[in-house]
Amino acid sequence: MLKRIISLSILIVIITIGFLEKGELLELVKHGGTLSIFISMLLVAICVFFPVIPFPVLAGVIGAVFGTAQGLIISLTGSMAGTMGFFFLSRYGFRDFAREKLLKFKKVQEYEEFLNRNSFVAILTCRLIPVIPAPVVNIICGLSNVKWLTFFIASTIGKIPNVLLLSFAGASFSNNKFFSFGLYGLYIFIIFLINFVIIYRKSAKKPLD
Repeated sequence: MLKRIISLSILIVIITIGFLEKGELLELVKHGGTLSIFISMLLVAICVFFPVIPFPVLAGVIGAVFGTAQGLIISLTGSMAGTMGFFFLSRYGFRDFAREKLLKFKKVQEYEEFLNRNSFVAILTCRLIPVIPAPVVNIICGLSNVKWLTFFIASTIGKIPNVLLLSFAGASFSNNKFFSFGLYGLYIFIIFLINFVIIYRKSAKKPLD
């Protein structure tokens, strides 16, 4: 009970800061400098728990301020800090509650079976191809027996392509807005196409089963 109260308090504080201070924090990010780096990481971490600012917008702004390489490191660090926080809160704070909710979703149970067979590949696949929403992946992995180091490494590798693309698009935005929008639009289309193929193949397979 105490763990749940502490976890809930932490979660409320994170979301409250994100809602009330998102404008001021975003302005600090745009100013650049050392403080802006830490603020950027904090804001990205908050968005893992609740998207007070859409991640593509935030990562793009960070890329525009710091450039592609530094923007990638900042956004990835903040994202992983929030992701690991989400993972540990699920594992130690809301385990029983989260488990009860997730059991209602059949697809989640299918993913959990895949996770138990090969956790690294399962996590990496879901990061690269977000068939299942990232928060759900964090919760499932937190509730499972997957080792935190495996979760950390697979999640980090899986997040790199998306964060790199967003950072590059943000860094290119001031020079060529059409290119930046087109680049991310192409990425979204490819992800959508992959998801569509996966869902179509599953649907086609069911009658045969």
